[in-house]
Amino acid sequence: MAYCRQRDFMFCEMCGTMLSFNTVKYARCPLCKFKRNLKEISGKEIRYSISVADIRRELGISTLEIHEEQKQQIDYSKKCPKCNNEGMGFKSIQTRSADEGETQFYNCAKCGYSYKENS
Repeated sequence: MAYCRQRDFMFCEMCGTMLSFNTVKYARCPLCKFKRNLKEISGKEIRYSISVADIRRELGISTLEIHEEQKQQIDYSKKCPKCNNEGMGFKSIQTRSADEGETQFYNCAKCGYSYKENS
C-alpha cells in the first residue's frame, strides 16, 4: 500500500464529512451525497502516531498541573538543606508516565526554600 501523509481523500470535498464506504465502486458523503470513485482511494494508507504531550496539548492540560485540593504533608525526617529546619512540607504528584514513580515537591516553611525529588 502507498503511504499517504494527507487524510483529505477520506473526507467530502463539499462539506468535510468523513466518507462512507457502502459500495465497492465509490465512497459517498452521508450528508451532501458527494461521491468519490474508490479508484482514487484504493491502495492509500494513513499512518500517524500521537504522544502524551500531544494529547495534553489538545486537551489543554498542563504537565505540572497541581491540584489545590491536595493538602501539603510534613516529612519530619527531612531537614531543609538551606536553613537546617526540621520537617519539610511536601506534595507528591505523578508528573511522569504511570510506570515511573511520583515526584515529591518539598518546601521549607521557615525560609521558603523549595526543591523536588523523583522517586
